[in-house]
Amino acid sequence: MTATFPARFILVIAASPCPCAKTAGPAAECRCSPATRRRYLGRISGPLLDRIDVKIELHPAGRTGLLDNRGRAEPSQVVTGRVAAAREQAARRLAGTPWRLNAEIPGSELRRHWPPGPGALTDVERALERGQVSARGVAKVIRVAWTLADLTGTNRPGRAECDTALSLYLGVTR
Repeated sequence: MTATFPARFILVIAASPCPCAKTAGPAAECRCSPATRRRYLGRISGPLLDRIDVKIELHPAGRTGLLDNRGRAEPSQVVTGRVAAAREQAARRLAGTPWRLNAEIPGSELRRHWPPGPGALTDVERALERGQVSARGVAKVIRVAWTLADLTGTNRPGRAECDTALSLYLGVTR
């Protein structure tokens, strides 16, 4: 028997880069070997990682960094307005379909009806050839690229949005 339950959630997963968790920060005291770190991170299933849209490595913020950021941080109202506008743009684009959000579009429909601009997927295709991203990962990259385009008010993701989305999917900073 199979049961389907409706669920909408955001999953946030956190992991230390090694067993001792002392690799980050100015006083990095980690003595773990590269092989130990690889083995430790290798315990996270590849198929599980393939289903995560955005991977970000965070570094500890020092007191100075936290205090310096106060003048540059955007107010929540500004961010909320930009997110609302992006969701409206996606809803307009998806009008007449069963979907309202980029995350809801099946990969096959996404590639068929809403491909990014010409040449935008060059680095994504290269990553696919190198085995850095799967077919499922390509769909995730395109969804995130559409979200980035919606956040900036762009009509269609270009190379910049696709490259940023790929970086977020791979967990690398550019």
